[in-house]
Amino acid sequence: MDLVRILCAVFLPPLGVFLQVGFGIDFWINILLTLLGYIPGIIHAVWIIAKK
Repeated sequence: MDLVRILCAVFLPPLGVFLQVGFGIDFWINILLTLLGYIPGIIHAVWIIAKK
């Protein structure tokens, strides 16, 4: 399942975070990072998925 989340994180970072933690603070941080720059959103999403 982590592979699916990581693939989602690469193409749509907030979706990968949502699948891991739901509508938590990490999801909203990832939305903000993705809006500020796509690469920071991907890095944050992969980090959240790997951490949990």
